[in-house]
Amino acid sequence: MEQWITDWLSEFGYWGVFLLIMIENVFPPIPSEIILTLGGFMTTTTSMTIVGVIAVATLGSVAGAVILYFIGLQLDLERLEKIVEKHGRWLRVTKQDIHRADAWFDRIGPWAVFFGRLVPLVRSLISIPAGMSNMRFSVFLLLTTLGTVIWNTILVSAGAVLGENWHSLVGYFDIYSNIIYVVLVVVGIGWLVWFINKKKK
Repeated sequence: MEQWITDWLSEFGYWGVFLLIMIENVFPPIPSEIILTLGGFMTTTTSMTIVGVIAVATLGSVAGAVILYFIGLQLDLERLEKIVEKHGRWLRVTKQDIHRADAWFDRIGPWAVFFGRLVPLVRSLISIPAGMSNMRFSVFLLLTTLGTVIWNTILVSAGAVLGENWHSLVGYFDIYSNIIYVVLVVVGIGWLVWFINKKKK
């Protein structure tokens, strides 16, 4: 995949960065770490600039996030309630659970959207619950853009500084991503155990 990304960016430049990052946001398995650090390195060997790569990467990331946000809008509270009415007994979920989760996201949603943009996998998926909770689009757009600019600036700048050694940074981000995935799995299992025990009581 790394060679394919390299060939794509070499051929399409800024447009390549924009499209790959937009797709990465909708389809998380495509690693933004490689796209951005490679894009940073290419600012030292092509006519692309650091500011330009950060700008188009941010536009692509926000575009992908907006797509997922509007998908989330289609899964609003009323639709979830209908799903729970039909399948709640098997899912062991009630309308009250849905409302509690919605209220929880209303409280921490802005922070989740902002900081979520700095976390692999979460940075893409966080847009869906933001849409589901009907977060104001202007707020979502602002926080998504701010978080994305930070993430993109760090990776693109690091790729430019490291130059031909940009691969070394990808290795560190692989470790960071794996740690995040383990934490997410542990938290998910913990929440599931708590939820099941609560239902039993």
